[in-house]
Amino acid sequence: MTQPAEEQFLFLNEDDNETPEQYSGFWDVLIVDDEPEVHSVTQLALSGLSFWNKQLRFHHAYSGEEAVKKLTEIPNISVVLLDVVMETDDAGLVTVKRIREELNNSQLRIILRTGQPGYAPEENIIREYDINDYKTKTELTRAKLVTSLVTALRSYQQLCELSEHNTGLEKVLDAAKSINGLEDLTAFASQVIEQIAKLLDGSGDGVIVSAEGGRSAVLGGSAEYKGAVWQGIEQIDNSRALGVLQQTLANKTHQIDEHDSCFFVEDDKSQFAIYLETKEMVHEQQIKLIEIFLQNVSSAFKNVRMLSELRDAAYKDKLTKLPNRNDFINQIGRFYSDSNNDFSLYFIDIADFSSINNGLGQDVGDLLLQAVATRIQEDVIGIRYFARIGADVFAALVESDKVTPDSLNHILSLPFHAGEHLLPVNFHLGVCEQQYFYKDGKQTLKSCYIALNLGKKHLRFNYEYYLPEMEEKMAWQLGVLKELRHDFSEHKLAVWYQPQICLATREVIGCEALLRWPNEQGSFISPAIFVPLAEQSGLILPIGQWVLEQACITQKQLLELGFDMRIAVNVSVPQFRDPQFVSKVKDTLAEHQINPQKIELEVTESIVMDEPEIVIEALTELKEHGLEIAIDDFGTGFSSLSYLKKLPLNRIKIDRAFVKDIPEDSGAIAELIVSLGKKLGLNTIAEGIENEDQASCLRLMGCEEAQGFMFAKPMPYEELKQFLLAKK
Repeated sequence: MTQPAEEQFLFLNEDDNETPEQYSGFWDVLIVDDEPEVHSVTQLALSGLSFWNKQLRFHHAYSGEEAVKKLTEIPNISVVLLDVVMETDDAGLVTVKRIREELNNSQLRIILRTGQPGYAPEENIIREYDINDYKTKTELTRAKLVTSLVTALRSYQQLCELSEHNTGLEKVLDAAKSINGLEDLTAFASQVIEQIAKLLDGSGDGVIVSAEGGRSAVLGGSAEYKGAVWQGIEQIDNSRALGVLQQTLANKTHQIDEHDSCFFVEDDKSQFAIYLETKEMVHEQQIKLIEIFLQNVSSAFKNVRMLSELRDAAYKDKLTKLPNRNDFINQIGRFYSDSNNDFSLYFIDIADFSSINNGLGQDVGDLLLQAVATRIQEDVIGIRYFARIGADVFAALVESDKVTPDSLNHILSLPFHAGEHLLPVNFHLGVCEQQYFYKDGKQTLKSCYIALNLGKKHLRFNYEYYLPEMEEKMAWQLGVLKELRHDFSEHKLAVWYQPQICLATREVIGCEALLRWPNEQGSFISPAIFVPLAEQSGLILPIGQWVLEQACITQKQLLELGFDMRIAVNVSVPQFRDPQFVSKVKDTLAEHQINPQKIELEVTESIVMDEPEIVIEALTELKEHGLEIAIDDFGTGFSSLSYLKKLPLNRIKIDRAFVKDIPEDSGAIAELIVSLGKKLGLNTIAEGIENEDQASCLRLMGCEEAQGFMFAKPMPYEELKQFLLAKK
């Protein structure tokens, strides 16, 4: 019987003074790599290795073409260590094909190596061209390289023996071929049983079990063992077979008698016991044939496992063991239907997941993801497919009549255990009904993401259902944004200015800088349309900086004309989120030599409520630098007096909504805002004044400043200059 691998080779000791062992020949090994140092390191790692009383003899090639030439010149090469990426990205794979097809060399053993961990050969290449092993260079330590080489040499020797033996060995070769193309482990196990039965003229009744990490499991077998597949070995309902299998794994040797045979096989990761019922005692020659076949079983099993791992990496989420985004795209198309609406697709997004990761650590975040996945799988009724499609997004295909957003929210409402933490978690949901599925999984993915993103913006609900018009609106918005980006880069945007008036003297004391976007028809696109899109896309950052620069240029030009007045500039949330915002404002004013008191920054109260800490900190620093600060549209949002007290303000702007009905309306809210401003030591400025009655009422209330069509409409700089000169 074959000796264990560790007894079949030894390392030479150069310091040993005893007479060197005499060897009977050489194993010829070809190293193919375009990096010379790889040849040196490989030869050094394998130096002094002997196997079956033969030393290693190395040959070298530095390209695929040179490797083919060497193999033609030296027909007895046993193993080739072949780099995948050399003169081309697939040079190694092309060489493999030429070895098998052009040279017709089926006995040579091939070990593929690559220095690129993200690269893997196609599955059909591994199967069709009988590749022994595939490793990245970084994982090929000395020990692993020796193990791979020993396995390859053993396989080479056995294939050589196969070519020289009788009809029985031809059966082994046929058996080996029958298992090399298989990908599924269960089908592989059944085929191995069938082929061994043919070699032994047995009944074909048998089972294969594997042992790894202290646990034994059934891989597959004949019909009577089907029910135990992937379960523990103890689930085998055949006491005799169970006993023999356990004894084989415990002793790590074959167990042969007149009624049954159990063969032991192992590789670098697992051990296997293959049990078969036999009609008579297996003789020595049959055992030798089986052992040759079992070496092929071990090699083929590694290929099957390798393909399985490649598929898992491509289609399974490593953390949750769920299908991933790639698998979702492949599978969801199966549920397309142009006549049924039985299913709904839910995208489930963990709100503020990044805060959990940043605050409690990624380990806690991972535990939370696993806890969420477990609860959905266990508690949601009617799930047909479940996947993790993003960092914090799950996809659940459910039966529509069994799940609603409310029922799903109820299941997710209880806190989740994540290690030592009990975490209350909020979620956002996007829902797409089956009637809106596409045959293309990517399109369905896109539709449900549209619903999810809209669900995140709801104030009352945490979910949204997809409708086709949403996609049309989004496409229109993307078109507008694309056009805005183009026109901004072409300097087509403009800044207009609306004068601000002292109500007591009717003198112009300042103006507000307003962004304008002209279209090809000679009119203007409303800021209410394009400003939110610019904010969402981040385009508002360069646009906002440009508006500030234009305001500085205008302020300096007006000063040279004798008009020393402030200019107000609106600021958005994304600008405050820019870590360089404060320094950019200071640098811009310094560059244009502007007195900071002549530039006023206007913020809406909704901006303050969105990012109170960031906004207050930035405005405080800018106020200390000398800039004026105003709060715009006051009273139209969810006002917070506590934040108002913290804001470093100079003035409050009364929104036009509280001005337009004066004097018919009492103007109580406007008067309340004026009174509040006085108590806080702030000036007030009213927007949208259109007639003298409104102006008079507001002046009597104590409002100091105003702007509106009664005094002046927004205008470009040249008109503003003429307007001011006419009043001089």
